[in-house]
Parts: sequence; C-alpha cells; structure tokens
Amino acid sequence: MSQIVWIARHANRLDFVNPDWFLTAERPYDPPLSEDGMVQAKQLANRLKGENIAYIFASPFLRTVQTANAVAEVLDLPIKLETGLSEWLNPIWMTEEPQRLSTPALAELFPRIDISYTQRIVAKYPETYAQMQERSGKTARYLVTEFSPKDILLVGHGASVLGATIGLVGETARTEVKASLCSLVKVVRQHPEWLLELKGDTSHLTEVEEVIRFN
Repeated sequence: MSQIVWIARHANRLDFVNPDWFLTAERPYDPPLSEDGMVQAKQLANRLKGENIAYIFASPFLRTVQTANAVAEVLDLPIKLETGLSEWLNPIWMTEEPQRLSTPALAELFPRIDISYTQRIVAKYPETYAQMQERSGKTARYLVTEFSPKDILLVGHGASVLGATIGLVGETARTEVKASLCSLVKVVRQHPEWLLELKGDTSHLTEVEEVIRFN
C-alpha cells in the first residue's frame, strides 16, 4: 500500500522582514511569522486542501506551529508537536539554547495542538549538522512507520526539511530538494522504496524568495 509524506518548511519569519526585531525580542530565536508569512501559510493550506492527510506534525517553534495551524484549520485536524523536526540547534546561529513557548502556552494560542501527544525524538542543543540530519531523518522514518499507512504532513525548518527528506529517500535528495520558505516536498512510498515527487514546490505561493535563507 502506498503512503504519502508531505514535508513543508515554515512560511516567512518576522526577523527576515524586520531584523531589528531580534534586538528586543523576549525569545529572539523563536520568531513568529511575518505578515506575508501568514499569507504564505494560508496559501500552503489551500494547496493541501483535499489531500488525504490524516496527521500533522510540527516543530514546536512558533513559526512552524503557525504554519501548521493554517493547514490544520483547513483540513480540520489536530497538530502534534514533534521536537525531532526542530530547527538545527546550531551554536553559531544561537549563542544559547533557544527559548520557546511551552506546549501548554502554545495550546492556549492554538487549541488544535494535541497536548496528549508525546514527542518521539528529542533535539538537543548544541548539535552538529550531522547530528541534526540524523535526528530529523530518524524522526521522519519513525513517524511514517508508526502512523503507516496514513498520509502525514511534517512541518519543519529548512535544515530539518532536508534532513527528513534524506532520511526517507536517501542522499540523492541533498542536491535535488530546494527547501525555500513555505515550500512543499512530496515523498511517496512504493514499497520498499520512497520516491521523491515534489522537490520543494512553491507553485502555490504568489511570492517566492529568490535566495534561500536557513538561519
């Protein structure tokens, strides 16, 4: 039986639009979506309307939760917060472990969050790129197995989108996937292999970034 895994990167973030936001932010490594990012998230949701997605998993960072929530509203599904999909906890990007909202706090803002869900994979600060890739790849493999044969959506970050995809289809994805903001990867299981059908599609967006930024 075939299974489809959709993997989306979060939409545009506020500190990409207004870098000064970082200087006074309470949680500088956990920015929300920008105004145009909210539009992108809704466009992603409309793109996925009608797809047979049964479960939505999102990194617990605010920008990924906001992106996932837009889709969850359209598909009428809960959101499961999975730390294995987190941002690359890179000590060069982040001078300390990133502070983010707790699950109860996020659930107050986004009632679709499934507070009964327990994270399957832990992300630990600091981590190397190889550790991040292994962590996000392992997360993707774990979730597709546990929730098989249902179609699932993973909402992550530029690095974890790539890592999750490599975890399923292998190293060929490294040069094929373009994980730009709010892009969409589609991986289909044709037992025993995974086939890469979309490699970072942005056809659902009215505006697409020209230069991919990961941090």
